[in-house]
Amino acid sequence: MTIPIQRLKKIELIWLANHKCAAHAHDFISHYSCYLKENPNKERVGFLDIETHGFKSDKGIMLTYCIKEMNKDKIYCDYITKRDIATHLDKRIIKNLIRDLGQFDRIIGYFSSGFDVKFIRGRAVFHDIAFPEYGTKIHNDLYYIIRSKFGLSHNSLENACRFLLGDSGKTHFDFSIWLKAVQGDKRSIAKILDHNKRDVIDTEKLWKRTFNYGSKRDTSI
Repeated sequence: MTIPIQRLKKIELIWLANHKCAAHAHDFISHYSCYLKENPNKERVGFLDIETHGFKSDKGIMLTYCIKEMNKDKIYCDYITKRDIATHLDKRIIKNLIRDLGQFDRIIGYFSSGFDVKFIRGRAVFHDIAFPEYGTKIHNDLYYIIRSKFGLSHNSLENACRFLLGDSGKTHFDFSIWLKAVQGDKRSIAKILDHNKRDVIDTEKLWKRTFNYGSKRDTSI
């Protein structure tokens, strides 16, 4: 994976350049993934979720995104505005999401390989925004651990949380909220953003409870 130069201090970069990995005897600048393996406490992990109007990147737009930093209250997020919709749709928040992805070494989601990552990549390329290339960021999809290891009747995030954690922060509202949001209604967008935040909080709790029961299946974003 690529070293996150934009968020490292000069003294950290110098240290990485002057120290080598045990496995290959290469400096940690060129083998940053080895550095993270040898120093797992240094890895920054984020839990990703997006909310959209439409489920395909060529037929929809992103309304909100959240990335929750593991073991911290910090949630990186943004939401679409009426001005965005009238000008460049979701271009601004897609750009901000990709900027915020740069804060993390590992991204974890729920069915994120099947939806979130594909949708973001499609919208980014459409808007001519550079999306992280293959091999530059580690990605884990918790959905596949839940599906393969727990034998649930329904593998939704909410059902998994209610059964395995005893509760879920999931909110529910009718489709009219999404219709109003895509028109720039502030109250509807605020509800969707709150819904989005609850999902990443649930994802972190479920990950901590279940990831040791299956393979991490490290892939690339």
